[in-house]
Parts: sequence; structure tokens; C-alpha cells
Amino acid sequence: MVKVAVLGYGTVGSGVVEVIESNNSQVSRSAGEEMHVKYILDLRDFPEDLYGDRVVHDFSLILEDPEVSIVCEVMGGVGAAYQYSKQALEAGKSVCTSNKELVAKHGPELLAIAREHGCSYMFEASVGGGIPVIRPINSSLTAEKILSVMGIVNGTTNYILTRMGSEGADFQDVLEQAQKLGYAERNPEADVEGHDACRKLAILSSLMVGKNVDSEKIYTEGITRITTADFAYAKAAGMTIKLLASGRLLEDGSVLAMVAPFLISDTHPLAMVNDVFNAIFITGNMLGDSMYYGRGAGKLPTASAVVSDVIECARNQGRTIPCFWEPEDAELAEISGTEQSYFLRVKASARAEAEAAFPGRILELPGREDFGLFTDSMREKAFHEKYEALGDNALGRIRLV
Repeated sequence: MVKVAVLGYGTVGSGVVEVIESNNSQVSRSAGEEMHVKYILDLRDFPEDLYGDRVVHDFSLILEDPEVSIVCEVMGGVGAAYQYSKQALEAGKSVCTSNKELVAKHGPELLAIAREHGCSYMFEASVGGGIPVIRPINSSLTAEKILSVMGIVNGTTNYILTRMGSEGADFQDVLEQAQKLGYAERNPEADVEGHDACRKLAILSSLMVGKNVDSEKIYTEGITRITTADFAYAKAAGMTIKLLASGRLLEDGSVLAMVAPFLISDTHPLAMVNDVFNAIFITGNMLGDSMYYGRGAGKLPTASAVVSDVIECARNQGRTIPCFWEPEDAELAEISGTEQSYFLRVKASARAEAEAAFPGRILELPGREDFGLFTDSMREKAFHEKYEALGDNALGRIRLV
């Protein structure tokens, strides 16, 4: 029998227990032997809960129990979650997690500890919730040289942008709606400022190149500056706006990594990804494009991904499941030297100045005191210098895919 401990009995933790117990025959058959949740670690008691009798408050009970071979860390954060994960791996217990912040910050270290002690560190649920994407990179795509990863990896921001585009609603109004529906936290900064997507991109980019991409060095923008006016111009141009996480391997071996809002054509597959759904494009040098789509968050989708890792660990007890992510830092390219096109909104009174600075295509909408300009391809540094020179006449700018 495989005995499992779950650290944290919040949304995802309770989901993990539910998946293992409710689907026990399926889970046990897939694992090759019966599976049982022996402990649930939490600071709270759950006397009315169906599994409340399994709740403990002392991690040492789990750490010192030889029957527990797999630990599910779904606590969040990088404090106790890091310490408990490290101690469990050092004790030879495999760890499965949904904690993208911890994986992005300490992934290479924890993977090395797992290799040293003959167990595994698994994190399928840390990117894309229930979407299988980590395992395909580590197994199905190992014959590929992965050239890029790009996608929508945050359901909260995708919901907000979807509603802004379809309803013409303001950012703040849709954010409040998302909070009422449980799609956004009371403090939404990690989502709307792009930090959550940045951590997920760090994980994907690290697996793409096999070296560590530091999330703190990734250029990151959120969606708080996107307005209904931007969507009006996007719609008129046959486009929409999405927060994209993009990592690309350059010819010199460096990685260009960025999280930012982008204008994309309505015909682009990512334009069809709406509400809280996520989608990730992976481009290989032989396969070309493959896309992974599904629910990027939520109790049961995320828990299902955690349990898929638990099953994989149960099938491979006594050995380490390979993951190609070394602690050596990858070289990150400066975005200032990249070339691409941009959309900017400018006050109508500054049209001559803007047209002189930015060769491109003008888009005007009736009844507005501004206009849109789609620039030709130009270097990021040059664009920002000219954009800043417009001063208060510049009303907004978004990159184009």
C-alpha cells in the first residue's frame, strides 16, 4: 500500500484528498497498488470533515513515519513549505507540489536533493493547473530542441481581459466582479501585476533550456494599464488583448523571457482562449507547434494534476524521475535590443509629432480625441525613447505578437 501525506488542507489540499479517496479504485489501479491518505497536516482542526480524523499538527509525525513515501505540498509560500519539502526529500520521500512560487525559487535545489536521496520532486500542477504540460516537456518532447514557450498562464487576468473585451467594462469593475466570483484574491497584485505568470514562465523557460531562469530577472508587466479604449481599437483592428508569458531561445543560446499584455489577431489560437482557461504553445525544432489547453486553476483540476504526480511517484518508488533543470543560471537577453511592432494611443493634437517618430499605420475611431498607431518593427529601446518623448500626449502602448 502507498501511504500519502498532504501538507495543507485548503482549497487544493482538500481537493487532493478528495481525488485520491473518491477515485480510489482508479488511482490505485493506475499506481499499481492501493493508495491511502494517512495524514493531513494543518494548523486547524476539521471535526466535521469526513477526513478530519487524519489531521495532525506536527510535521515530525509525517517525517518520521516510514510508511509515508509520498508527500503532497500544497501549503503555498516559500517558508514552511520549503523547509518541509526539503526535509521530506532528504528522508527519501517523494514530494509533489502545486506551489509555483517555491518551484520557481528553489526548483533546482530540491530536484538535486531528490536525485541524491533516490526520490522525486514533481510539480505538474505548478504551471497551468490541471493542464498536462510539465510531463510532456520532460518525457514526450525530450527528442525536441524546444525553441519557445508562449501562452496564457493566469486565469484571473484572462478572465478580466475577456470581460473587458466582450462587455466594454472598466478594469476595476471587472476585477471586483472576479473577486466576488472567487477568481481573484482580495489582494490581486500577484495576478494583475503579472508576478504569478512570471513564476510560471520561469519554470517553463528553465525546462526549455535545462538551466535556471531566475523569475526575478524576467521582464514583467501586468494589465492594470489596459483600458476600454485599448479594446475599442483592438476590436476595430480585428484583434484582442491577452497577457502572455513568452520564453524564446535565441541563436546565441540566451533566453528572451517576458510577461506583458500583447495585441493578437482574432484568428490566433490564443485569441480563442477566454475566461479562466489557460493555453500554452510549445514550439520544437522538429515537431513545430503543439498547444496545451484547459482549466489553469481551480480546486479539482489542480488537485488532479497533483495526484497524477503522486501516481507517477508510486510507479517509480526507489528511483528518481528525470527532470532536466540544472542550477546553472541561463543567460537572459536584454529586451531593449529586441525588435517588434507596437500599438500606441496618442492625443489627436500630437498626430504630426507621433507620425514623424513612428512610421506605421494610423487607425482612427469616430468621436474620439485620440488615435491609434500600429508601428513598423523597431527596437524596444528606440521605441521607448520616442514614446517617452511624447510626454503627456502618449496615452498607452501595447506590444504586438
